[in-house]
Amino acid sequence: MVIGLTGGFGCGKSTTARLFVDRGYGHIDSDRIVREKVLTAVDVRVAIRGHFGDGVFDPDGNVSRPAIAEIVFSDDAERAWLEDLTHPVFFDIARATMREQPRERWVVEVPLLFEKSLENWFDFTVCVACDPTLQIARLEQRGLDRALAGKRISKQLPLARKIELSDFVLWNDGSTAFLKAQVDRIVDSLEHAKAGAHTP
Repeated sequence: MVIGLTGGFGCGKSTTARLFVDRGYGHIDSDRIVREKVLTAVDVRVAIRGHFGDGVFDPDGNVSRPAIAEIVFSDDAERAWLEDLTHPVFFDIARATMREQPRERWVVEVPLLFEKSLENWFDFTVCVACDPTLQIARLEQRGLDRALAGKRISKQLPLARKIELSDFVLWNDGSTAFLKAQVDRIVDSLEHAKAGAHTP
C-alpha cells in the first residue's frame, strides 16, 4: 500500500509523515530527496547552471534553494521549467527506493500531488490541512518572510480543492495528540479494510 501525503505549505506534512512511520510505514520525503539527491545530481546541476546562471549557486558550488525559490515563485514559466527538470528525477529515485527496500506500506510526501495529476500513482491520498492564519504563522516561525510565504502558497492548488480531491483529510489545527488520533483512525480503518478483503 502506498499513500500519497499532500497538503498546504506549512500545514504539517512532515509531522504527519512521522506519525505514519510510528505505525510501521516506510517514508519517502520528497523535500529531502530533492535537497540531498536531485539537486546534487551532476546532470541536474549542469542544467540549472546553464538555465539560471552562477547566481543560484552558493560559494561551495551547491544549488542555493533560497535563490532558486526567489526566482521560481515569482515566475510561473521558470517554476514549470524547474519542475519538469526535477520531478522525473525524484520519482525515479522514489521508485528505486521502494524496489530496494520492500515494505508492505509506504507514505510518500508529495506537495504537488494534485497539481501534477499524480493521484493514480498511489493507493490512497491524504491531505493535511489547517487554518490559513495558523499556516502563515507556522511559516513565519520557520523564518520565512510573510510575503514569500503567501507567494509560495498561492502557487499551489487551493487547499479547499486538495481537500475535495483527497481520500482522507487530517486537520492539524490542534495538538500533535489530536493529529495522531486522526492518523491512527486512518491506519486502523485501512488495516481493517485490508483484513476484510482477505477474509474468505
